[in-house]
Amino acid sequence: MIRHAVLAATCAMALFAGAHDGLNRWTQDAVLPPLLHETSVEVRARGGELLRAFPVEDGRWRLATRIADVDPTYIEALLAYEDKRFFQHRGVDARALIRASWQALWNGRIVSGGSTLTMQVARLLENGRTGSWSGKLRQMQLALALEQRLSKEEILTLYLTHAPFGGNLEGVRAASYAYFGKGPKRLTPAQIALLVTLPQAPEARRPDRGARVAQAARDAALERLEEAGVFHSEATSAARRTAVSSSLKPFPATAFHTTERARLEQPEQAQILLTLDAGLQNRLESLAASHLNRLEPNVTIALMVADHTSGEILASVGSAAEIDDTARKAYIDMTRATRSPGSALKPLVYAMAFDLGLAHPETLIKDAPVRFGTYTPSNFDGQFRGEIKLREALQLSLNIPVVSLLERIGPERFMQRLERAGLQPQLQGSKAGLAVGLGGVGLSLHDLVTLYASFAQHGRAVTLSQYAPQPTSGQRVTASAAAWQVGEILSSAPLENAQLNHGIAFKTGTSYGYRDNWALGYDGRYVVGVWVGRADGTPMQQAFARSTAAPLLAQVFQYVAPQIAPLAPPPPETLIVSNAQLPQPLQRFETRDALKRADASRPDIVFPPSGARLAADPELPLILKLRGGTPPYAVFANGEIKALGLHSREASLGPMTQGFFELSVVDAEGRATRASIEIR
Repeated sequence: MIRHAVLAATCAMALFAGAHDGLNRWTQDAVLPPLLHETSVEVRARGGELLRAFPVEDGRWRLATRIADVDPTYIEALLAYEDKRFFQHRGVDARALIRASWQALWNGRIVSGGSTLTMQVARLLENGRTGSWSGKLRQMQLALALEQRLSKEEILTLYLTHAPFGGNLEGVRAASYAYFGKGPKRLTPAQIALLVTLPQAPEARRPDRGARVAQAARDAALERLEEAGVFHSEATSAARRTAVSSSLKPFPATAFHTTERARLEQPEQAQILLTLDAGLQNRLESLAASHLNRLEPNVTIALMVADHTSGEILASVGSAAEIDDTARKAYIDMTRATRSPGSALKPLVYAMAFDLGLAHPETLIKDAPVRFGTYTPSNFDGQFRGEIKLREALQLSLNIPVVSLLERIGPERFMQRLERAGLQPQLQGSKAGLAVGLGGVGLSLHDLVTLYASFAQHGRAVTLSQYAPQPTSGQRVTASAAAWQVGEILSSAPLENAQLNHGIAFKTGTSYGYRDNWALGYDGRYVVGVWVGRADGTPMQQAFARSTAAPLLAQVFQYVAPQIAPLAPPPPETLIVSNAQLPQPLQRFETRDALKRADASRPDIVFPPSGARLAADPELPLILKLRGGTPPYAVFANGEIKALGLHSREASLGPMTQGFFELSVVDAEGRATRASIEIR
């Protein structure tokens, strides 16, 4: 120890024994080591909270640390403990070196150190030794050079990032997370004292290896910091009564799957900012985990929440289980896994039927046995309800009506709409069949949340992103009125765990064999998706989405916002009438085969449809369009003959005067049809 003191004193005197110009030349000749050591990749939430950090290549935790990241009292304590004249000296504090040397000579042991923070930074950057003449001189030379080329704040930042705190921990932020389970922004006096003293002997004082030694060093530091005026006596007394924990805390690993994907997608970024809301993410991870004990063995849960007005993903839970739960395969991100959506796709079929003018929510449709070639769909419960309104068929999630609608729409056109919405559907075969409307296509939870976001956004495609809001294509998925009609139907169904008039447009889905339970829903601002199932795709035991996923969906909305945002009002062009007020072709829906049979039987007036109101124009004739029946036809208007022996399915009735008209058509077999119209 005495040898070190003499060495320090000799170095201090040597600094000032030489000429000033020589000292400058010696300092300028210094070759600085790299100042930018690799730091841990950090993924942060929208508010800047640390979601997850990744160790550097050699397994060390080295988190980049700014002065603003640390409790100001820690900075005050650090300078009081390590380098009182940090902001006055130029890298080497000759007074401190001489004082430390004479104290050591007088006491026979080292009482105080003479190394400045800048000298410590020099040693850390170069990983150099200080127990020799050459090592100490090299450290001084680098310290002087650092002071010439960097500001005091930059030097302090280097110390905060590189100081050793035991094991693979470097920097005060890494130490704070490991020893206290939090960042160093707000620290107690006991925590500050421990962090101040650890770098002096990082291995000997590691709390996880020797809590007694660490506590003794901390208490000694508390005494010195009280003498320096950093803490008052009451604070230090309370701090001494706080035990030092011997267990290391895990580093943050919130949103495990999302942060993992972010690191892979942005490998060059050291700081990655996501749109996730840290508080919401943590609450939903806890909520999902708490539901696991209500489910069958090895079943897990995935959740997603997005703001459909901006496309920002606010929360994403890839698996509710702990990441090391191999039985539940928690390492698989089930928000991106391709699964069968079951009935969750039905709203798009209905929206397309409304959009294409094939049907209306009040249209009647037959829920009865039907065959399409070799395909014979059936309802989940095996029952048939006869003639039923489309709104009720959607709320009851009946299979036969939706397949009948899809047969008229066309499976290929349906698949094109999925892609237009930004989804990535996966088919087992090369061609889509009618089963796609019942879940016969692979989609992810991310896909389905994207689809329901388009319903919420008046039928326009929404690009969901975990990064900054992305510009959307604005492609039209469905007409605005059709999207509103679907939302109005879905928001009218009861939802367990929600208020009676909950205002959430939602749909559940259960795939074949109970493999997947889905619940998708949206209000005026947020869209939520829930998946329940086994990651390996094995069936559950009669688990229905309405009893597993739907109640959880309602709870997620309660976590997202204190109140449900109201859905948008109907667009002006929306037709809101009863079935009796609909145009005749929309009053009852017929399958393609039924229409063909109708074409071969009675005649039908396609235009103008019954109930139409047309503007009078003395120069333009009214064109009558027919289908079905057997020509020649006879056409009458209010009993007056307009055409006889008509073989074409179009006829000009000439300009029509204002008034009400009863149009009648009789075919060669004597079969008749009528339409009532108004010319005004």
